[in-house]
Amino acid sequence: MDINIIELVLLAVVTFIFAIDQFSLTEIIYRPIIACPIMGIILGDVQTGLVVGGTYELMMIGNMPVGGAQPPNAVLGSVVAMVFAVKAQLDVNAALGACMIFATFGQYIVTLLFSAASGLMSMCDKAAAEGNPKGITKALNIHMLCLGGLFAVIAIIAYVGGTAMSEPLQSLADNASWFMGGLSAAGGMMRFVGFGILLKIMMSNDLWGWLLAGFVFALVIGNIEPLASATLILVAFVGVCFALLDFKLTTMEKNAQQGGVSDGI
Repeated sequence: MDINIIELVLLAVVTFIFAIDQFSLTEIIYRPIIACPIMGIILGDVQTGLVVGGTYELMMIGNMPVGGAQPPNAVLGSVVAMVFAVKAQLDVNAALGACMIFATFGQYIVTLLFSAASGLMSMCDKAAAEGNPKGITKALNIHMLCLGGLFAVIAIIAYVGGTAMSEPLQSLADNASWFMGGLSAAGGMMRFVGFGILLKIMMSNDLWGWLLAGFVFALVIGNIEPLASATLILVAFVGVCFALLDFKLTTMEKNAQQGGVSDGI
């Protein structure tokens, strides 16, 4: 078992930061599309970090916490997916399929921790009644320390366990290819599930035409060899053009309905 202490420490540190960031700091850097490349730098495989991060972001893009309800935890899922993909040498889709088990576990960890941390509210109430902002800051710091520390410990366990399981997982991949194939298929499917959840939240009937037009443009441009490598960028530019056109038409219609004055052009 090849344990790199520097990697282990750095992974614990960034996981500590990510765990706090998902609720208290920028609420951006913990997202898989940013966190996984950072972990890829630490683990020595930036390319895998980019692939895992981009794919996992699609899986988690529609999952948002609502009140006390927590979705599968993106931080813990990102850590496990990266460890499995880099240290255990699993296929990216298989690593993403396996990480969902731990992401769901992280969901319950956060819920239990928040329930336990509710005891800090009495400290905050007392500090507020005394006009003591430092007391409230102390309670918040205690909570963030517990949250970050717990996730850092889990990251260490995941790193050590993933590294130790490298050979057994490779043996499983060779001797039970049907199982790993199913895990890869599940991981590959999850990105569409995540995007589907987002569409269910955001999609309105008058946008279906634009969505289907985007698919058509992607297919057409993707099959033109000189343009295929820039398909996403070109489709994004077309999307911006559609958005500006739609905004202009909507504004003109709104001004006409309100009896507004045109710009004379």
